[in-house]
Amino acid sequence: MTTNIIASPAVSEKLQENLARIEVLSTRLAQAMAQKKPIRPSLQGPAPDMWAKAAGAYFGEAMANPEKVWAAQVDYWSKAFQNALEAQESLLAGGEVEAADDTPNDPRFKNPLWQTNPYFRALKKQYFTAADAIEKGLDELEGVDPADRRRLEYFTRQIVDMMAPTNFLASNPDALEKAIETEGQSLIDGLENMIRDLEKNHGELIVTLSDPDAFKVGENLGTAKGSVVYRNRMFELIQYAPTTKEVYARPLIIFPPWINKFYILDLKPENSLIRWIVDQGYTLFVVSWVNPDAHYDDVTMETYVSEGYLTAIREVKEITGQKKVNVVGYCIAGTTLALTLALMKKRGDKSVNSATFFTALTDFSDAGEVGVFLGDDFVDGIEEETKETGVMSSLYMSRTFSYLRANDLIYRPAIQSYMLGNPPPAFDLLYWNGDSTNLPGKMAVQYLRGLCQRDEFAGAGKTFQLFDQKLRVEDVKVPLCAVACETDHIAAWKSSYRGIRAMGSKDKTFILSESGHIAGIVNPPSKNKYGHYMNADWPENPDDWQANAAFIPGTWWFDWDSWLAPRSGEKVPARQPGDATHPTICAAPGTYVIAKPKWS
Repeated sequence: MTTNIIASPAVSEKLQENLARIEVLSTRLAQAMAQKKPIRPSLQGPAPDMWAKAAGAYFGEAMANPEKVWAAQVDYWSKAFQNALEAQESLLAGGEVEAADDTPNDPRFKNPLWQTNPYFRALKKQYFTAADAIEKGLDELEGVDPADRRRLEYFTRQIVDMMAPTNFLASNPDALEKAIETEGQSLIDGLENMIRDLEKNHGELIVTLSDPDAFKVGENLGTAKGSVVYRNRMFELIQYAPTTKEVYARPLIIFPPWINKFYILDLKPENSLIRWIVDQGYTLFVVSWVNPDAHYDDVTMETYVSEGYLTAIREVKEITGQKKVNVVGYCIAGTTLALTLALMKKRGDKSVNSATFFTALTDFSDAGEVGVFLGDDFVDGIEEETKETGVMSSLYMSRTFSYLRANDLIYRPAIQSYMLGNPPPAFDLLYWNGDSTNLPGKMAVQYLRGLCQRDEFAGAGKTFQLFDQKLRVEDVKVPLCAVACETDHIAAWKSSYRGIRAMGSKDKTFILSESGHIAGIVNPPSKNKYGHYMNADWPENPDDWQANAAFIPGTWWFDWDSWLAPRSGEKVPARQPGDATHPTICAAPGTYVIAKPKWS
């Protein structure tokens, strides 16, 4: 049957067409790859000394305990031989096997051929045999500093994940089956997808996660009604239109992170936290940060505080006629909000009535998974890069966070796009994930050195210098509510807890949401998906806090509303965006959220 298909005139014509397309695509591929700019080695991976330390520890152990190393080698080779022997017996028996499978239940290996075909079965078993041997070797390695061990384990896991047989065409049954079914069309489509990504990213291979034509901010994303009522070089201030006849007197300002765009809080009506807040009767303002370019090479943390936070608070007070506001800080914006509140306390500024922190770190004694990228090797590279360009490119941030979930955000999408030739899905969250921003270079280095590396804000006996003030986490005194996420790989919840616990506020509430950095926050009531934990006590150990916390099904949004409402004043007639001195500039979501950086 296969011979008849190949001999078919229609197929031969199609093959000829595809061969001609390959010629054209090969030229485009070469042109796209020629655009790639060299990236300094310090931004590509950990410094060689990390691997040198590991090698030194291994050889030291081999000298001290040769029998231990020998036993591990014998165990590995015996399993590898058994895998090869089983594959050979299966082939001699006719090819199909139905033997017990002791490999992990891994979604990468869903195709039945991984179980029934001797070739694929042997590949899978050998992969897991090698991975297991590597992991055991790392676990038993002695004489390695805990911080180095964490980095070594992480980057070794990256290599193990990268080398999975599913990531290569010759050993991916899904890709091979589709290539046969489509007479090679899937491979041509995959090559076109790869070239498109190379051309889009100037020679850098970054897989497109979501259909770029399926969404447009302001049309089917970020569509909540509102207006830009203030703008400076750092941000646009959006005031959202009321949906209730009355609103709480005290306004609420959300400071989203400037690593990504604010519309994660307003992806679509059914999961929009922005819409939900407005529907509860709050006058809501949201800061939309600029996406900086080389012209922002003078911007520091002080700039974000003075031209961002303090300016936004001042303008909202003027627009609403209120002496105090409530504020929210998400991720890095929560960290900087804490610094701002500490500064305001030092200055005697009482403009903030209460603060809410979403997945925010202030204690960096344990930075969690992202801490593997905070060594001097990476930060030195970032500092060198920003001195030349003025900014920390969005490429490095998005790539870093993607590698924290490499199988989900790199390899699986690459397989779908490049091997199977599928178009990227129309997925709003993934579209937003790819809409990252640059960071001003000086600010990025200041943040990475002073907070992430030296833990100056919360570390014992340390202070973080901002303007003329030396700030400590205990200087945060306003009533506060913090929301952390249980499986957050960016802002580890236990570190968030420790930072909030150290703050000087007497009125503190901590909520732990199920799920991760985004899904735990964007958790609408209609989904009834993730629950949360609450505990009024503050034990030193975060595990003790969770062990004694009450689990509450469903979103934390209602508990937060119950906390925020009493701190928001009486009800007043609903306010329309702007006032006489703040005429509306343009409709939400504004211009900064869609503008592309200008490069000179």
